[in-house]
Amino acid sequence: MLLVVSAIVFFCTQALPGDIARQILGQNATAEQIEALRAQLGLDLPVWAQYGNWVAGIVQGDPGISLASKTPVAELISSRLANSLTIVGISFVIVVLLGFGLGILASRKPGGLLDTVVSGIDHFILSLPEFVVGILVIVVLASNVFKVFPPASIIDSRYPAYEQPELLVLPVISLVLVATPHLLESIRTLMREELAGPAVTWARLSGIGEARILLRYALPNILAPSLQVVAATISFLLGGMVAVEVVFAFPGIGSALVSAVSSRDIVTVQAISMFIAAVMVVALITADTIGDISIVKARTKEQQ
Repeated sequence: MLLVVSAIVFFCTQALPGDIARQILGQNATAEQIEALRAQLGLDLPVWAQYGNWVAGIVQGDPGISLASKTPVAELISSRLANSLTIVGISFVIVVLLGFGLGILASRKPGGLLDTVVSGIDHFILSLPEFVVGILVIVVLASNVFKVFPPASIIDSRYPAYEQPELLVLPVISLVLVATPHLLESIRTLMREELAGPAVTWARLSGIGEARILLRYALPNILAPSLQVVAATISFLLGGMVAVEVVFAFPGIGSALVSAVSSRDIVTVQAISMFIAAVMVVALITADTIGDISIVKARTKEQQ
């Protein structure tokens, strides 16, 4: 999967219009200067040779040198990675708690007031792009409506991001709003189907309390399929991270990716894209593995 992604990322960035060497040197550069820089960057090699060299560098942990800042891309990513992991990590915990909590509560009475309200808010947020959600958060919490937090989250690089919590609130709120509806909708559907199943019906007829039914019968049965949904939630957080970081001027790898695209720094674009893809692949494989283990344990228990 990563090999396929690497090919897509590499050849799509290669297809971007314009000459990288001319963009770096400027319009006044001579043809000789441009050819010399192309040779220095390896751009005079066949595209398959360039791809092979790039993949070899990625495997060895050397994604190359940024064309814009002339610094190692690994150094550029590492300096911003902690900031992005901070807001994504905090958002992930909140999203899981809200997704499971509201999803389970809403599924108890399909068509009820809570289910209708949650569904309405869910679909409204799902209809909005990530950057619109971020702008609305700024309008409500950082403008004349409720001027509670600063509209920009410009982190002081001298201190870790978690030591500047007032600058993390708006990006985290935006990411939570972006990612929660997807998880909530899936949990609500899974729990609704489980509560309508024969095991729960039998438990209710036996006089078992509703809380015990949820915790002992319904919730354990949806954990395995829920793990895959939770892993997919990471993709929504990573996708939303890019837009949210740009909206709030947050110095993370998402804003670095957008800056690299604007400056046609394809080396940085390729490295960050591969990093995000690797995180997604690891998350999905981990979720599948845990889900398979859970299913095997459940079947073993039933056989016993």
